[in-house]
Amino acid sequence: MKKIFCFGELLLRISPELQRQWIHELKAAFFLGGSELNVATALAKWNLPTKYCTALPDNFLTKEIIDELKEKNIDTSSILISGNRIGIYYLPQGLDLKNIAVIYDRAHSSFAELKPGIINWDEAFKDCDWFHFSAINPALNENIALVCKEALQAASAKGLTISIDLNFRAQLWKYGKRPVEVMSELLPYCNVVMGNIWAAEQLLDIPCPFKNSEEKSRDELITAAQNSMKHLQQAYPKTTTVAHTFRLQQTYFSVLHERDFITVSKEFSLQKTINKVGSGDCFMAGLIYGLSHQHQPQEIIDFASAAAVGKMLEQGDGTNQTISSIKNNFTA
Repeated sequence: MKKIFCFGELLLRISPELQRQWIHELKAAFFLGGSELNVATALAKWNLPTKYCTALPDNFLTKEIIDELKEKNIDTSSILISGNRIGIYYLPQGLDLKNIAVIYDRAHSSFAELKPGIINWDEAFKDCDWFHFSAINPALNENIALVCKEALQAASAKGLTISIDLNFRAQLWKYGKRPVEVMSELLPYCNVVMGNIWAAEQLLDIPCPFKNSEEKSRDELITAAQNSMKHLQQAYPKTTTVAHTFRLQQTYFSVLHERDFITVSKEFSLQKTINKVGSGDCFMAGLIYGLSHQHQPQEIIDFASAAAVGKMLEQGDGTNQTISSIKNNFTA
């Protein structure tokens, strides 16, 4: 079986406790993450051959990180050693990633300084049949957007399945281009798209009928997802599979549109949530897992949703869930 190639920036997440506890206790929680790495971590945990590509500086932290990834059975042979720093973000404990409290410290990182022509994509893809990235990458700067397009062209030429997570991070789109200007040049290559109705509007200008989910019924949200996904597939004909998720206050569910069929997941309770970071990445990994094994649509969307919900019960950015524990979540 060939490998799933995940491309994106590896990040260090620092999560201090507020009310100055991080100062008084002289410590803060420290996590290894990044959207695409979280996907790779889950897929490797679930025994899918996985390769991860990023750029890291030549220092002892990088050596320790690479050793850790190898121990997780992630192929690190395409990691580029270059530049001077690892990207960081700060997120106080208990707050959502999209909350205004997130602080990014990613400028001039090794990954952010990548340019077209640096990575030999033909060599990198030689043992792969799937390419995955997220909309966080092209949000960083214009060069990274061009690197993504270069990778997509090479992956498409080799016949790889291409997937994207429509992560929208408003704080990152700061280099003078509207997201749709950039994303409309990348989506034509993509076969599998994961996101939600609001990210599709923000990144692709696909209209959304309401600003948030408050006081909206499940049926209203499902209908909005169906319309959004159909619009996306009409605009980007290579996209055969679209999934939209709904992480509400108390419940979680998702909708899958594969070719002409709509499938809705079961509804999961979120009453025990302790950490939302990485839940979308875990859903993405679950989607890739199900599609790679050619599972039936209902099993695909239930597995991906259960994986996302299970991730919210874990600390850290990557998941330690097993296939059996995830399946127990939606068959119980």
